[in-house]
Amino acid sequence: MDPDRLNDYERAHYVVFGEPELVIRIGEPNPDLDDLLESDGEATAVFITAANPFGEPQDQWENALAMAALSQVLDGKYPCYSGEGRDPQGEWNAEPSLLVVGIAREDAEELGRRYDQNAIVFIEKGRAPELVVLA
Repeated sequence: MDPDRLNDYERAHYVVFGEPELVIRIGEPNPDLDDLLESDGEATAVFITAANPFGEPQDQWENALAMAALSQVLDGKYPCYSGEGRDPQGEWNAEPSLLVVGIAREDAEELGRRYDQNAIVFIEKGRAPELVVLA
């Protein structure tokens, strides 16, 4: 993967909507995220998108269709929270995303590959979120 793109993924803010917003950063433990997992009775999660396959920008309509397909696949299987990936520098547009709670790492990786993603953010309670490169 292009080193600049990898750097973008590593420094992105992965935001779960709510009051207040929950901001996930790669490599930074997050007690609020652990509390969310605990409240759902789970120990793992993935922050994932179906937008912009292989990191190539798509129009808003294509991204909305891809996210609807992802939501439909997950419906009823896992607790999901809406969010978006953000560039803290504001150089690229926010990317619609989901926090999927209770999913196993292998299933999360398979889901990312199914939607042609370069990477996902895998989360284990008590550990720092990890960028998992798929491409």
